[in-house]
Amino acid sequence: MDIVSSMLDLMRRLPPTKIEENVDALVQISPDYADDLSGNVDQPLKLRVDKATGKEYLACVYNQDGESYRSPWSNEYDPPSEDGPVPPPKLRKLEIAANEAFDTYREMYFEGGVSSVFLWDLEDGGFAGVVLLKKTLTPASHSEPSGSWDSIHVFETVERGRQAHYKLTSTIMLQLITRRESVEANFDAKDSTAWKHDGEVSLSGSMTRQTEQDHPVQDGTSHVQNVGRMVEDMEIKMRNLLQEVYFGKTRDVVHDLRSLDDLEKARRQRELQKELVGFIKR
Repeated sequence: MDIVSSMLDLMRRLPPTKIEENVDALVQISPDYADDLSGNVDQPLKLRVDKATGKEYLACVYNQDGESYRSPWSNEYDPPSEDGPVPPPKLRKLEIAANEAFDTYREMYFEGGVSSVFLWDLEDGGFAGVVLLKKTLTPASHSEPSGSWDSIHVFETVERGRQAHYKLTSTIMLQLITRRESVEANFDAKDSTAWKHDGEVSLSGSMTRQTEQDHPVQDGTSHVQNVGRMVEDMEIKMRNLLQEVYFGKTRDVVHDLRSLDDLEKARRQRELQKELVGFIKR
């Protein structure tokens, strides 16, 4: 096993809530593998503000050039980067349309948050892009829940006549923290960390799924519609998986560990049901 594989294997076993800290620590240990590690580990999206337009956008490895990040609104890097890659005029026009479309999608499904879309050409033809979505729940008090939802949808597109082949890789990172109401009453203003582990439940993790589909293409805007439909279907599917499988499994484990009802009472009810079934069969 090479060093990069060992790093990725280690990252899968470390707490998801400390992804950025763990990546920074590994980079300090092996700086020669910083690019390989950053390119293979999904990290929470960073929020930035476009100085030219005043609009918020999301920063990640896909719009990064060194220490600079490109805004999808002004197409400029912050801090300025002379050699930073930008999409050609035709692809830039499609990028603008995609950002407008997913801004509407974000408002429909998230009622807040921030979205960003970035496109780039592929060397062997076609183009690729990434759709980023982020919403953060900020508590008004220490007893209220907090959390964040980060979506990273990377896609590749290759046109084949009037058809286009799309390959979509979607990753969702979810973090939820709930605290009991009594925590705030015991909060000590002099100690900002006193409440963090008293009655606190933290649930976090990530999920990745892939799909490949073919869709008809009439013009450039067809790509926005096709990718938008694929992202919408994938997010709905992954959200249902999170709710039914992961949260459902967590609930089942908790119920197996500690029942809400009297187990002896439940046992007597089951025995009574069996007796009633026996009388009915007679």
